[in-house]
Amino acid sequence: MPFGEQPAYLRVAGDLRRKIADGTLPPRTRLPSQARIRAEYGVSDTVALEARKVLMAEGLVEGRSGSGTYVRERPVPRRVIRTGYRPAGEVGPFRQEQADERVSGTWESHSDQEEAGPAIAERLRIKEGERVMRTRYLFRVDGEPSMLSTSWEPLAITGRTPVMLPEEGPLGGRGVVERMAAIDIVVDNVVEEVGARPGLAEEMLVLGGVPGHTVLVIERTYRAGGRPVETADVIVPADRHRAVYHLPVR
Repeated sequence: MPFGEQPAYLRVAGDLRRKIADGTLPPRTRLPSQARIRAEYGVSDTVALEARKVLMAEGLVEGRSGSGTYVRERPVPRRVIRTGYRPAGEVGPFRQEQADERVSGTWESHSDQEEAGPAIAERLRIKEGERVMRTRYLFRVDGEPSMLSTSWEPLAITGRTPVMLPEEGPLGGRGVVERMAAIDIVVDNVVEEVGARPGLAEEMLVLGGVPGHTVLVIERTYRAGGRPVETADVIVPADRHRAVYHLPVR
């Protein structure tokens, strides 16, 4: 194949993608059948099948059991605004993760103790197997699942204190900075690393979507004097969200 020339299945997928983008194939429309693609583009069954697989992998179409393949609705991405620290006071978990004051939502959470695995131990700079408090959150916007978050805090820091459970006690739900301040730990730095990966089946089951579709993963770590005091994974479907950072200029 000459340099720069696309395989036939990508050319077919590209033309179908264009039709989806310009509205020739609007949402909820059935994608042309494999036989129709073969006839219209003069390609083999294998090429037609591979072209359809490309569109499905890109999240542009979805299969419906016993019905066929249809063009998906393209959601208008919501902005997930990140600003670093949150002000002290009555600030709930939803506002701590989504700083856009125009967006409101609800959340549910559950905390358990566990032993730190290798990855979390490295992020918290503790020994593998040390006890941590893991808290899982599900956030909803307009009643629809929007974001998952899992946080880990070393029990060597918070154990046997009033802030051991992030969402219970006198400072439950007040955020890492304020809770740590209550036990004389001053958080002075927060780092967020943003990456992408295929969504796990259990994640997409909760968030709504197809396993394997891309999710954004925001790895956040709060530090006090260089010591990590909390780390978390914030997960949002990439086709429904954009991470927006408001950074101060000093």
